[in-house]
Amino acid sequence: MSAAKLRNVGPKSAAWLRQVGLRTLDDLRRAGPVDAYMRVRRAGFRPSFNLLYALEGALLDCHWQDVPEARRQQLVAEAEAAIALLPDPRRPAAAPVTTTHHMREDDDAPASGEPDSDAPGRE
Repeated sequence: MSAAKLRNVGPKSAAWLRQVGLRTLDDLRRAGPVDAYMRVRRAGFRPSFNLLYALEGALLDCHWQDVPEARRQQLVAEAEAAIALLPDPRRPAAAPVTTTHHMREDDDAPASGEPDSDAPGRE
């Protein structure tokens, strides 16, 4: 069974799942609904929690609205805990890059083999 034919999974969600390597019901079983949801999020997509319920419903072979409320709450709690571990998307991934030129002590020439300080554009 392909992701396109998973119960509760429409074409857009199926495309997301394929893009994160989840192509079959067995793939989904191995990952579980929360890991599958998190893979989709980490790939840059913005799924709602309805995807969690849909994936759980696919695994239980029921309509996503028939997933018990207690199980839905558990899935959301697990997903929120995993989301909290993700880096803040508003923060840069790294600090700005700077370049440092070191001078050799013996002749004041740049250690990297760059032109000396008499070269144009150098102070």
